[in-house]
Amino acid sequence: MPPRSDQQTQDAPAPAGRPARPSVFLLPVPVVLLALITWQVVVEGPLLRLDERISRALVHPDRVSELMSDLGDVAVAVPVLMLVAVYVARRAWTAGGERWWVPSFAAMILMAVVPLVVVPLKAWTARYGTPVVPPGPGYYPSGHTATAAVAYGGALLILLPWLRTPAARRAAVVTAAVLVLTVSYGLVRRGYHWPLDVVASWCLCAALLGALWLLLRRLPR
Repeated sequence: MPPRSDQQTQDAPAPAGRPARPSVFLLPVPVVLLALITWQVVVEGPLLRLDERISRALVHPDRVSELMSDLGDVAVAVPVLMLVAVYVARRAWTAGGERWWVPSFAAMILMAVVPLVVVPLKAWTARYGTPVVPPGPGYYPSGHTATAAVAYGGALLILLPWLRTPAARRAAVVTAAVLVLTVSYGLVRRGYHWPLDVVASWCLCAALLGALWLLLRRLPR
């Protein structure tokens, strides 16, 4: 194999700071939680009464909460993921990686999977929204939360190997988490979604992002 050029060496992923591999057996946990929450929604179980009490305590529609929820719009979150995906693909290609396109492509595919899961769930559960939104079904789970979690979370996962310092990696993790939590809180505060709609999307996206994370770890460095 010919030696790498100085530019390729400079663009190689940061070798240090790889976290310990978690047990693969943890991946089904969010799926099980999602199934339990969905079951409560379908049968209108006691968990929904708690959900409604929490919603009544938190709902306060205002401009700020609406702007917070807008960070989960497809038009906002997906372009962020696309920009990061292009950046990561270019860095990997410059570094001479044989599969330079895989992380970015996988993240974009994961984004495309979100509506394929969320839309049928909305149709099947047919949950009505809070009193502050127009009456009608289709609020469970939260599509905005899922879009934000996969877009910002996916961008974080593919970008982390290219961040050189622990401080940069911590900043990236905090930024992604703050964005997702901001969207989640804004949706509940504005009354666009019940809290359980948001929590269910967290569970769904934890499973999706966990699968992406395991895929990225299997790629050669």
